[in-house]
Amino acid sequence: MLAKNSLKFLERLLKTCSPSGFENEAAAEFRGYLGSFCHKVSTDVLGNVIGVLNPDAPFKVMLAGHYDEIGFQIVNIGDDGLLNFRANGGIDRSTLPGTEVLILTDAGKVPGIIGRKPIHLTKDEDRNKVGEIKDMWIDIGVESKKAAEQLVAVGDPAAVAPNFKLLGKDKVKVMSKGLDDKIGAFVAAETIRELSARKLDIGVYCVGTVQEELGLRGARTSSFGVCPNVGFAIDVDFATDLPDIGSKELGVIKLGLGAVVCRSADINQVLYRRLIETAKKHKIAHQPNAGFRATGGTDTSAIQMSGPGVATALVSVPNRYMHTPVELCDLRDTESAIKLLVETIAAFKPTDTFIPGID
Repeated sequence: MLAKNSLKFLERLLKTCSPSGFENEAAAEFRGYLGSFCHKVSTDVLGNVIGVLNPDAPFKVMLAGHYDEIGFQIVNIGDDGLLNFRANGGIDRSTLPGTEVLILTDAGKVPGIIGRKPIHLTKDEDRNKVGEIKDMWIDIGVESKKAAEQLVAVGDPAAVAPNFKLLGKDKVKVMSKGLDDKIGAFVAAETIRELSARKLDIGVYCVGTVQEELGLRGARTSSFGVCPNVGFAIDVDFATDLPDIGSKELGVIKLGLGAVVCRSADINQVLYRRLIETAKKHKIAHQPNAGFRATGGTDTSAIQMSGPGVATALVSVPNRYMHTPVELCDLRDTESAIKLLVETIAAFKPTDTFIPGID
């Protein structure tokens, strides 16, 4: 099981509010944690936090997990004090009414509720339709535009209010907003923490990336800056152990059966083989999968296409209810991902090559 301090870090990270482009709170938590064991920690101009072991080593391995989360942004303040907003990243609109949010202002966080017309007052033909965001609002409990403007401003970001809980008899299921992909950032941080106790002759870079939900932006710039030989993206993948989710299209992915090891055009063939061999050698639970798509859906493709090209792999944690205000993962899968990454990276040598067909 995860160490108590590690679990506390995960809880603190998940309770941060870090909508894409406004990740300061998560970045501060991530930076503070890495600072206790990395040889060097820095933050770049986009807000990516980079922790390093052996910064002078020429052979570099990069771990990337994004700590931005889907959220909202205020676009208008009405005369009645209600706030119009837009989505910041792709969010499931059907889950929004009644959601508690926090608006991130210069003076602090302002609580609110996403509202819409009650179902009783909705026309019969509209009751089964997913509401448009333009027909919703955020209610902060004031009666006028003037009162609202004393608390918030147009352009302020907003995030789902923290809702972290451990579920089940054994408390191995974690429920929270923003598991996509703070759970991946957590795996990256725990991997480099464990590697800090190993004797390494390679450099390891752990990057908490920003703005993944807006187009893989943080991974694109940070991988250019690090210029790694090998890059691992850690993200979430669709759990298919639910009704009406087709395993014929997505494969069989279940909570609690281990990390998902993806294989697609985003993935270096040699590196994929190393991961699978390591999992078998160390008897690490894992779930091979073809991946959702190879069209740039995760930080993997941004790292892969950086500079002259990088040998990349994607290790994922199964996730239920992705891009809703409440997601669900299994801590056993995070443990699997951490162990798999630690053992794979610890076995690297500076002379390793990852050219397909001639390795």
